[in-house]
Amino acid sequence: MFLLSLLAMPLWGQEYSLSGKVFESDTKAPLEYATISLEINGKIVSGGVTNEKGEFEIKAPKGNYHLKVQFFSFKNYEVKNFNLNANKKLPPVYLDLDIEELTGVEVTAQRTTVELHLDKKVYNVGQDMTVKGGSVSDVLDNVPSVSVDAEGKVSFRGNESVQILINGKPSALSGVNDEALRQLPAESIERVEVISNPSSRYQAEGTAGIINIILKKGSTMGFMGSVTASVGSPQAYELGTNLSLRKQDWMFFTNISLNKRKSPGSTLINQSNLNDLGQVLNYQDEFRKNYRLRKGLNLNFGAEYRFNDQSSITNSIVYGLSDGENTSDVDFYNYDMHRNLTAQRYRSNIEKEDDKRFQYSFNFEHKFDNEGHKLTADYQFSRSTEEGDGIIEERNLTANTRLFPEQTLGNEKERKHLVQLDYVLPFGKNKKSQFEAGYRGTLDETDINYVVGDLDTNGNLIVNNNYTNHFVYDQHVNAIYSQLGTKFGKWNFMGGLRYEHTQVTSLLKNTNENYSKSYGGLFPSVYLGYEFSESQQVSVSYSRRLRRPHSRFINPFVRRSSNTNLFSGNPDIDPTFTNAFDVSYLKRWDKISLNTSIYYNHSTEVFEMISLETGDFITINGLSVPVMLRRPINLSDEDRVGAEFTANYTPKQNWRFSLNMNFYHYKSNGSYSYTNYLGNSVLQEFNTEANSWSARFTAKFPLIYKVDFQTNVMYNAPRKSAQSDIEGNLSANLALSREILNKKGTISLNVSDLFNSRKMIGNTITERVISHSEMQWRQRQIMLNFTYRFGNMKGQQKEKERKQQQRSMDDGGEMEF
Repeated sequence: MFLLSLLAMPLWGQEYSLSGKVFESDTKAPLEYATISLEINGKIVSGGVTNEKGEFEIKAPKGNYHLKVQFFSFKNYEVKNFNLNANKKLPPVYLDLDIEELTGVEVTAQRTTVELHLDKKVYNVGQDMTVKGGSVSDVLDNVPSVSVDAEGKVSFRGNESVQILINGKPSALSGVNDEALRQLPAESIERVEVISNPSSRYQAEGTAGIINIILKKGSTMGFMGSVTASVGSPQAYELGTNLSLRKQDWMFFTNISLNKRKSPGSTLINQSNLNDLGQVLNYQDEFRKNYRLRKGLNLNFGAEYRFNDQSSITNSIVYGLSDGENTSDVDFYNYDMHRNLTAQRYRSNIEKEDDKRFQYSFNFEHKFDNEGHKLTADYQFSRSTEEGDGIIEERNLTANTRLFPEQTLGNEKERKHLVQLDYVLPFGKNKKSQFEAGYRGTLDETDINYVVGDLDTNGNLIVNNNYTNHFVYDQHVNAIYSQLGTKFGKWNFMGGLRYEHTQVTSLLKNTNENYSKSYGGLFPSVYLGYEFSESQQVSVSYSRRLRRPHSRFINPFVRRSSNTNLFSGNPDIDPTFTNAFDVSYLKRWDKISLNTSIYYNHSTEVFEMISLETGDFITINGLSVPVMLRRPINLSDEDRVGAEFTANYTPKQNWRFSLNMNFYHYKSNGSYSYTNYLGNSVLQEFNTEANSWSARFTAKFPLIYKVDFQTNVMYNAPRKSAQSDIEGNLSANLALSREILNKKGTISLNVSDLFNSRKMIGNTITERVISHSEMQWRQRQIMLNFTYRFGNMKGQQKEKERKQQQRSMDDGGEMEF
């Protein structure tokens, strides 16, 4: 779809169209938002701007004009006495860099903007001050309708079934480990793509959608970069740099960061234990303090080589390592039915971790012409290892006794291979139709070996075979897809079909238990968009998705930081399938934009976390405390319907206000049958129906002395799961920023979780246990940051001009396939 900005069009005479493409002469890359104008005696008669492919099309009456093609920091292309007497298409226009115009330029911060495409929304992170010195998790927590809870789990529209990609592919940096996202610095991110209803070109994983994190790469001629240093409280230090160098056919880019953090957190569990009649037998209060110390290095290095204007290859390496120590101090207080204290215990868990991640990516791209006809081939290999050594000690303070220390030894290895081929063929009049097809194959290999035992008086490990296991998990997915998109008049259409086959092999080596599975399916997608005008668009979409259980949900290893509240995976869990429907609407005014969506998801075999009685008891001074186990199960079918809207208001330059709200209703029906520790068959009904909502308000505006201010306020309303009620939560971030050193440097101060209120508070009810829990992953964080930019500023000026052009569209964007 062409993005036109028609100016002062006269109503006299027959109109003719003028079209063409604009490129940068150095790199031959298309220039987006270049302006085209037709003038008579210095007065603009008609004009427009180029789209992301450098294309433009304008209309004007028959006549002789002064034709101008302009882009900030580039020399103008001009044709005097240009005679428009028929529909014309210009030859490709190449603009040269204006070196003199770059002298003394000022660099300003990018704004966070939203672009709406037919199958995704793109959030250009820009220089979001509230995430300076933070991580990917902090960035995601600022994206509309995306939230990161106290445990680090990412959800979209209240649904945790989200697929996280890095540069469009699964990555050693994203993985399934929430902690990995906390290791990647925010400054390395270029933009975030939220794909609520992915098309067939994307993998079917993620019933709530896909979040694609694009890392900075650099694309300008010459050398440029930035250095960022951060210091914070609680203890946090970070030093990072982004560098890029382009010389004719070569480009090199790198992101490097070093960090050290100490993150204190806490957990509270108040547990009431009941008898068979539902009467209280006794109580247990559990207070847990966590201290996570992390030191890490992250390196992303890549090189691109262009053989010619059509073909190029890119190689990149990601390397990350971290070591740290997790300390958990747990105080237990046990009471009888009358709330008389009967016992006090102390349990400590000190675990040292050593993590390494490596990833190699290869990309080949060949453009058959300049009309979007291309072939791409990708290969990616990643490897990660995680080694842990934990010591658990427990003392009965009331009886003044000490248990034998427990030791846990963990060794987790993961290897991934990915091969992908994609072919794109535009066709038809003005290349307004497009055919795509491709293949994707992935092989994930996971080996998890955990040893648990007691240490005797001589320090020798006596292995406990009840909690020790060696788990091997391999997943092989093959997929093919094709899709067709076209534009006719004001209509956009895209439809596709994807087939995926999954082969899972999981084996408990200690017991030789095999839990292998094989399943396949068709995943169609359909999109229809209509453009009422340049400022008003609507789209309707449908896709079928699935959620595969990852290794953490499958591995039956029991985690034992607490000996009365355990966690384990479920090797017999099945995937969830979802049919997703979405209707989106975009309206732009002069200073306001509104983006709304209505969505409906129907899911089968949804898996959720439930708490079960293990049949084991911890006896303390004559009181028996039941041991509870949390594990995922395929629980129910679920229907989820909701509406979200995002409103942006820009009253003037450097002022911006944004409000995002998401309302949803969900209903699940299901039951779970199991045999309890008494040998009785138990059938539990887990029917849930509830409403919930969330809101996020962002404000950014200048203060005195050229200081910029930004704040984010977020609220998540109460919600329900199969056994738990989660309370609402209100939190806020704020930041102050100022340009210094002739605008080459920026100094900022930001506070995350200003009121120290970001906690997950919930109540869980089972047949014999009622528990209240409060968890805070990280306390309030204060960061002081300094960034210095250097080298060729052309790329930053191009981005500045692009934002200035985009400001007239008020945070909108084209809707295209």
